[in-house]
Amino acid sequence: MNAPLARAPDIAVRRATARDAKRLTRLVRTSRAYEGPYAPMVDGYRVGPDYIETHEVYAAVSADDDRVLGFYALILDPPELDLMFVADGAQGLGIGRRLATHLTDRARAAGLTEVRVVSHPPSEGFYRSVGAEPLGTVPANPPAVCWDRPELVLTVR
Repeated sequence: MNAPLARAPDIAVRRATARDAKRLTRLVRTSRAYEGPYAPMVDGYRVGPDYIETHEVYAAVSADDDRVLGFYALILDPPELDLMFVADGAQGLGIGRRLATHLTDRARAAGLTEVRVVSHPPSEGFYRSVGAEPLGTVPANPPAVCWDRPELVLTVR
């Protein structure tokens, strides 16, 4: 989904299934947030059916046609937000906030008190805006990650 939406669609957040793997992979690989110097991190990246079945992966979908507008993956042990993406054409519609709220609810239901977030540098402001607090910096790990990344913690209340 590359073209911007004309209006905010009715959104449902549902558990992702193995059938969503190709759509989630495409969302990651085509994200404008990972162009230029950030491209190596998602080059060849795959969200496989096994990953979806192993972890808490939730998709924000259009209630009209089940189009994937964004998703997140929560690792329970140790608690960490592994992935969160919103489709380029759905940015600015509150989908990221909706996913962050769902993430917090799921973490609370799982008995977690906090969730670690290692952020894509341009996304740090978003995570802070939903309540994550800075912890420090995770050093670069070439060749895939050639830049330091902010480390934050999202307290589950």
